[in-house]
Amino acid sequence: MLPEIILAQKNSPKLAIKQIIQSSKGTVGVAVIGLEDNFSMTMNDHKRFTLHSVYKFPLALAVLDQVDKGQLSLDQKLHVTKKDLLPNTWSPLRDEHPNGGDISLSELLGYTVSQSDNNGCDFLFRLLGGTKNVQTYIRNLGIKDISIAATEEEVAKAWPVQYTNWSRPSAMLRLMVNAYRGKYLSQSSTDFLWKLMRETSTGPNRMKGLLPPGTVVAHKTGTSGTNDKGLAPATNDVGIVTLPNGKHFAIVVFVADSTDDQKTREGVIARITKVVWDYYLAKS
Repeated sequence: MLPEIILAQKNSPKLAIKQIIQSSKGTVGVAVIGLEDNFSMTMNDHKRFTLHSVYKFPLALAVLDQVDKGQLSLDQKLHVTKKDLLPNTWSPLRDEHPNGGDISLSELLGYTVSQSDNNGCDFLFRLLGGTKNVQTYIRNLGIKDISIAATEEEVAKAWPVQYTNWSRPSAMLRLMVNAYRGKYLSQSSTDFLWKLMRETSTGPNRMKGLLPPGTVVAHKTGTSGTNDKGLAPATNDVGIVTLPNGKHFAIVVFVADSTDDQKTREGVIARITKVVWDYYLAKS
């Protein structure tokens, strides 16, 4: 048994999580809250963490807000051109529709959220009129410490641009929990969004990595490249975990500017999630 798991079973998970963070060759931001109890904690919440594909979650919220307002429909077909499907970027959409085509909004959201498709992401940004409109939507929800400034294409063109998309851990946690509780969208749109989050196929070794097989985790990952010095600006996972008793906790883990290898970075997320999981199992 990992030593931090023993700690988590005996105490609040804060000390165990602090030990994991101290072992990381990077900066780790954490925010956790129990949805049915009053437990909450943050670590390094004063820092700004680059988001990468985690920002596809607030993008999806903004798209579904337009669906609820009748400006868009999940069933409507949108024409994706070959020009929209950039090469040299993560894109199952491009791989499955190399020449483009008419694709429903619900499918595009599936590609963008569940499969973290970069071309689908930028298509949806254009559909909403750009990143500024998504930023305005998030600000109007009362969430201040999230910045959405650059598309995936823009991020790929220049290394520093990725740092313009950022969040404090508690801000992303608040956005996620409020969305989960149906404070932003209609019931049907809320249900659809969390279905997409449960169907996420990326990052199986992160939040889910040390949890029992079959555990329901609705989450969104974010991953940067690594520079020639071995530094990775972002290895992220944010989501909501369903416990065996049917209760839930929401968790945000951002691993920033780390020189650990990917397996180790993902292991930090898995270990922190497992500490919280074991804390709740010990309580029940």
